[in-house]
Amino acid sequence: MLKIENLSFSYGKIQAIKNVSFELKKGEIMAIVGANGAGKSSLMKCIAGLLKPQNGTIYCGDTLLEPIPFKVVENKVVLVPEGRWIFPNLTVEENLMMGGYTVNDRSPGIQHAYRMFPRLEERKQQRAGTMSGGEQQMLAIARGLMANPKVLLLDEPSLGLAPLIVNDIMSIIQEINREGISVLLVEQNARKALGIAHHGCVLEQGVIVKTGTGAELAQDESIIAAYLGGTKKKEQ
Repeated sequence: MLKIENLSFSYGKIQAIKNVSFELKKGEIMAIVGANGAGKSSLMKCIAGLLKPQNGTIYCGDTLLEPIPFKVVENKVVLVPEGRWIFPNLTVEENLMMGGYTVNDRSPGIQHAYRMFPRLEERKQQRAGTMSGGEQQMLAIARGLMANPKVLLLDEPSLGLAPLIVNDIMSIIQEINREGISVLLVEQNARKALGIAHHGCVLEQGVIVKTGTGAELAQDESIIAAYLGGTKKKEQ
């Protein structure tokens, strides 16, 4: 569904991404985990067309994605950015309408959003900036779904949220995936991300250093030590 080949990007002399290659298969969740500054958000912005790579190609199916954001969205690849970036002075429903700007009839998308997120329907006339962090994250995801994506790019969806809300967000991601949407998930909460991912990649200093299934990476001793807050327990 999404194929990245030899992608590189630099901020001046600082190399953020170095020859990154991977494939996200149709109907799968892939988690990209790594420390702060590993290049995860830069990678997502390159895929979304917000940054122009120096080298490499990005395909959605057979379509080469140009580094032009609205064309990426038209090709059904949608980014839910780190920090949510909702429109705080617009209502919930107005935010959803903005997310569906490439769709002729937005009504089915709004109704789908309200079925998936009943809390948003309860607050549809509320200004988005007055909602809680968890509600704003739900809105950001629902806004992304308004474009009917084939691939949803989620950048740090659990950032700043309480643990119970993080569990809700991970369940929502799985529900979205069950509807047939492929998900590329960048997440510092590696334990949660790998727990729901079919496959994963570990990014260090802009380079993919390990790949595997979510379960394999979650059991890898080096990843446990670096990202999961402990050491692997010995089998009894």
